[in-house]
Amino acid sequence: MPTGDYLEQADGTAWMALFCQNMIEIAGVLTLHNPNYADMALKFVEHFLWIATGVMRAGGGVGMWDEEDGFFYDVLRLPDGRAERLKVRSMVGLLPLCAATCFEGIVFEKMPEMQQRFRKFIEARPELRTFIHDPLKRGHGGRRLGSLLDETKLRRVLSTMLDEKEFLSPHGIRALSRYHAEQPYTFRVGDQEYGVSYLPAESDSGMFGGNSNWRGPIWMPVNALIIRALRQYYMYYGNDFKIECPTGSGQLMTLYQVAEELTRRLTSIFTRNEEGGRPVYGGARKFQEDPHWRDYILFYEYFHGDNGAGIGAIRRAGPGIIARLMHFFATNSAEQWLELGKRATAEVDAPQDRVTESPPRQRVV
Repeated sequence: MPTGDYLEQADGTAWMALFCQNMIEIAGVLTLHNPNYADMALKFVEHFLWIATGVMRAGGGVGMWDEEDGFFYDVLRLPDGRAERLKVRSMVGLLPLCAATCFEGIVFEKMPEMQQRFRKFIEARPELRTFIHDPLKRGHGGRRLGSLLDETKLRRVLSTMLDEKEFLSPHGIRALSRYHAEQPYTFRVGDQEYGVSYLPAESDSGMFGGNSNWRGPIWMPVNALIIRALRQYYMYYGNDFKIECPTGSGQLMTLYQVAEELTRRLTSIFTRNEEGGRPVYGGARKFQEDPHWRDYILFYEYFHGDNGAGIGAIRRAGPGIIARLMHFFATNSAEQWLELGKRATAEVDAPQDRVTESPPRQRVV
């Protein structure tokens, strides 16, 4: 920043943690065909662990995780060595939850020496797993989980995310907590004061990026990442892990059921409600009532955080991912996903002859 400060970003760092997990999966598949890729897989395991520890600030000082709030925030570091969390409850604090991948352990089964190297690296650096989920701990079916959040932290973040007074809207997860509608966040730098308040649609200022992802609307691609993460956690924890959804309702759900519920809410943006209208078209009567238009669905850039109306640019590809989410839950069950894991989607998506000729399990890390 011009003042000499710099920002440690929880969302940007979480992106890199998830990137490492993706690279581990890719390198693992390649290793099954060419053992020379084993070093690449282990390299990204190490990178993920260093990044995850950096997010939690294991070395002391002010980190992105706030133990009092049970949430992640960006950290502003000042030239004089002081640091301050920017306590905006936004998607910034939910993206660390998305950096989660469940591993079947096929590579370790086929290459025991690789597992030995992994364990040796971990056991020589116990600080790397002190503040995150222990990657050596086995879950359902002997699976392992790469995650920034252990079970306790995961429950705390989920309880905030699934609170209808915060992130959970009738049509998906908001990018900014509704908490800020009554409690705007303000931050002072020198003589300037900056603020963030909950805006469910268009931004009313250029502050903090103007119409950025994190101002309040529902962004479909990030919701899809959250749903992906919930399925990964479910593969690991199984049916024993249940959480209130919505928070405070007394209704307990497995993480698979939560993912399914979020998909249902996202889908409701486009389907007809009890009044016969589609939330995506809001008050646009032409699209709601005209028989020549009412059944043609437009995919907007993002959606109103309270009523689901489409806003921003139209004909965007991102929201089309709702079709994939609907397809997944229409062709899979919780039992199939828990038993088969990622093989469940491989068997659904692949032509039947390919499934029978090449066992899907060989393609899973």
